[in-house]
Amino acid sequence: MGRINFKPLAPKEFRYAVGVRDVDGLWLALWIRRSPKPEVFIMHPTGDSVRDVHTSYHADGTLHMKSCNRVAIRSYKRQPLNGAFRGTEHVFAHSGFAPRYVGTICDPADFTAVLEVPAGILGAHDGSVSVDLIEPGKAATSIPWSEVVMRSVFRQASPWLVVTIRRNRATILP
Repeated sequence: MGRINFKPLAPKEFRYAVGVRDVDGLWLALWIRRSPKPEVFIMHPTGDSVRDVHTSYHADGTLHMKSCNRVAIRSYKRQPLNGAFRGTEHVFAHSGFAPRYVGTICDPADFTAVLEVPAGILGAHDGSVSVDLIEPGKAATSIPWSEVVMRSVFRQASPWLVVTIRRNRATILP
């Protein structure tokens, strides 16, 4: 697939990437666009422009996932993205990445920030990425059955955006 030709960022717009580093380069697993409206979009490179798989959290608090221009997971109403936002809202969690297979190059010049994940953490069966919105100064959501490998809190706009990379712990049954 190569490199995505992104439009230049507008004022008060931010773009964050999760990239997986291996011996051949940095591969894009997903990216997050924070628009000035404010809205948050989590995009997945698929190699297929028709699919357009994404999760969106709109200014009015509507949260949904779309694929092929259709709602794939029904809409939920959450807190609006305004000055009254309190606490935390979980937006997204996904596992099962194969960024090298998709073949989208992650060029740090295209993004406000890049979370560079070493190979072996995000893969077809291991690890996950979660995205949360949090009230400034609050703590991000914890998940007891996973190990936090890395976490970034982006404070450019309120509510803050938190991206967490986790390694899933295997459950061993007797």
